[in-house]
Amino acid sequence: MLKIIKIGGRPLENDDTLARFTDSLASIGGPFVVVHGGGSLAGSLAVRLGVESRMHEGRRITDRPMLDITVMAYAGLANKKIVTALRSRGINACGLSGCDMGIVLSHRRPVGEIDWGYVGDIDRIDTSAFEMLLERKVVPVISPITFDPQQGQLLNTNADSVAGSVAAGMAACCPTELTFCFDKPGVLLDVNDDTSVIPIIDRKRYRELLSEGRIHSGMLPKLENAFHTLEAGVHAVRLTSPDDLNGGSVIRIDAEEETNE
Repeated sequence: MLKIIKIGGRPLENDDTLARFTDSLASIGGPFVVVHGGGSLAGSLAVRLGVESRMHEGRRITDRPMLDITVMAYAGLANKKIVTALRSRGINACGLSGCDMGIVLSHRRPVGEIDWGYVGDIDRIDTSAFEMLLERKVVPVISPITFDPQQGQLLNTNADSVAGSVAAGMAACCPTELTFCFDKPGVLLDVNDDTSVIPIIDRKRYRELLSEGRIHSGMLPKLENAFHTLEAGVHAVRLTSPDDLNGGSVIRIDAEEETNE
């Protein structure tokens, strides 16, 4: 089973959390790919350099100065922190952004109600490049800086979207599981009780939780994206903390519905 593991930027600011996360990665035993964010690192760097950060519904608007910041923070500091930690644990990690080998190609998001600036929407994942690296026992560590080959332009792309696209692309080659690491131990039955993790959520259970009002706010898009990824052929999606890569909540399409669809 190939594992695609996405981690956000905030844990990367904490050396102890990063150490525990990379310890867990080193113990996986099978092939894996790491996709990471770095929003908090980009925000901190922007403050230090006097560059204004603008957000809309939790997503970063990326003008030219902020694009430079995101490239430095994501493809530079965040990426190399993970690569260094993995290599110090004997893992042959290689840090890449979308322009490297053309692994994640995108286009600039068209201006609509919001001008997102230099934000990319993904067009294609080069699965052959991932296969080549994995065959050589290389662990790709992917930053969410993608590339428009027509314009020769780097673009800032949502790391969750990158992880989902990589998982969906690789699912056509081999069984693939996608893991999202965030600041909770999983999907919680009670948001105030970290021990109330729901271990397995299929569509039936998801509908029940929705009707009971157990799932709302920021968890809704996470689970909707999870089911979308499953429909693209990914075996399972896991939501967990960086400290427990084999725990948390597993999202799947149940066998009966999968057969009927």
